[in-house]
Amino acid sequence: MDKNNLTGFLLLMGLMVGWFYYTSPSTEELEEVQRIEDSIRVAQQAVSETVLENNNQTIETTNQALDSNRLAKLDEEYGVFAPAVVGKETIVSLENEFLKIDFSTKGANIKNVWVKKHKTITEDKEGNEIENPLVLLNNDKNKFEYIFAVPQVAAGEISTSELIFTPQINENHVDFVAQLDNGRNITLSYSLGDNYEVKHSIQQKGLENYFQKSKETVQLRWVNHIEKLERNTEFEKMYSTVYFKPAEDDVDYCSCRSDDNEVMKEPVSWVSTTNQFFNTTLFAKSKPFYSADLTTEVLGENNSALKKITSLIEIPKSELSTGMQMNFYIGPNDYDVLAAYNDDVQYIIPYGWSFFGTINRYVIRPLFGFLLGFVGIEGIAIILMTLIVKLVVFPLTYKALYAQSKMAALKPRIEKLKSKHPDDPQKAQMENMKLYQEYGVNPAGGCLPMVLQMPIWYALFRFFPATIDFRQASFLWATDLSSYDVFARLPFEVPFYGSHISLFTILWAITTVIYTYYNSKHMDMSANPAMKYVQYGMPVMFLFFFNNYSAGLTCYMFF
Repeated sequence: MDKNNLTGFLLLMGLMVGWFYYTSPSTEELEEVQRIEDSIRVAQQAVSETVLENNNQTIETTNQALDSNRLAKLDEEYGVFAPAVVGKETIVSLENEFLKIDFSTKGANIKNVWVKKHKTITEDKEGNEIENPLVLLNNDKNKFEYIFAVPQVAAGEISTSELIFTPQINENHVDFVAQLDNGRNITLSYSLGDNYEVKHSIQQKGLENYFQKSKETVQLRWVNHIEKLERNTEFEKMYSTVYFKPAEDDVDYCSCRSDDNEVMKEPVSWVSTTNQFFNTTLFAKSKPFYSADLTTEVLGENNSALKKITSLIEIPKSELSTGMQMNFYIGPNDYDVLAAYNDDVQYIIPYGWSFFGTINRYVIRPLFGFLLGFVGIEGIAIILMTLIVKLVVFPLTYKALYAQSKMAALKPRIEKLKSKHPDDPQKAQMENMKLYQEYGVNPAGGCLPMVLQMPIWYALFRFFPATIDFRQASFLWATDLSSYDVFARLPFEVPFYGSHISLFTILWAITTVIYTYYNSKHMDMSANPAMKYVQYGMPVMFLFFFNNYSAGLTCYMFF
């Protein structure tokens, strides 16, 4: 760059620096601009806050209007009960050595009961057994609600299942209180003792004038879905139903095999919904239930439950002011425990009625209990009981064997008479009868003692699948003596037989055929030759029946 160009460039730079200095704002001008910007920002924030406050006021006003409308609607629909309708459902629990019970604050009812000393057994696809907790009353469709007739409300009635209760827990006691206006309330109380018993009561305060004057009772609506707890669901379904005890009569029940309805218009002491080995019984303590309408409904195979039990129980309204006292029993069908209630509740165990039930309750059950306490193993107790029963019926068995021996001794002479009158069977039969009379032989002597033993056999038929001592008790290859034993599984289902093989049943059938063959050698069946083959059909036929029956019974029959 030459000298002239350099001089021009420096003059140009000087002019630019002078121009920027001359036109730049002063400190006062900069402060004024900052002040204006700050003012604008404050104004914008104030406008935003005003808009937000107006929006919040609008939302709050809207919510207040909605709440007001909702409260007005609740007041119109529920009347004095409206304050107890709103709230959030929570779960509270009581627990002892035997039970853990979950209660819901919505309705103040039982949601789940864990029976801690018992389990359920399920099987995976490979047939392996899996142990699970045993839970009762845990179906979401269950209900336990008190229904009050209240003319002032829209529906004409109020149910406790619609109310939210406040729990007040003191150790193993809980009061569920539905607080209403002016100190009025409904209280449902539960107390868990040191066993399977739960004390229960319902009390109202200040609501007498709201209940329908002409109605003397409050309805307790109890809906219980009987869940599947055992492996043999067919027997479980057969032994599941609802029992009840009229205050002045014997225990009765709804049909176990089909839908049924029983209406009791007289006082009732207790109502019990039962599984095969467990029950939930509600006892009236302060005063009997006024009446009961009980319904059983058998559910389909695809349903998770076996049966639906609906109990509509009327309780005296007059008892609510001081508290209607009731007791639950929620636990196993233990005969001695149930008998201790002194109210015939032990009759819910399906040992049979009349003579057969008497044999089971007062002969077979005490005998087995004694033997089990002595040896401690259910299977060994069954064998010992087999021997004792055989000794008891020995006089009858001896007469049968004695009659068979006489028949065997006379068999050659009977054959001779048959050959003497080959063309006249009636004449041969008359000669046979004379021979029987001469030697004091009764042709039915070998059968009559067996017929006389039938009550014992029938009692045992009911005893094994109804006695909880056999539930999940193992012996040899059987893992549950109350259900069928599984020695092997089939890859397919056989109609009327199943998909498993019960070895106790197979052994019983084989030994029965051998025993039948031995006896038939000493019997004259010339009058009815078909009986020679029919007698072998019985054990074969019963293979199908006993394959799905209690292993305790087939074990007994085999030994």
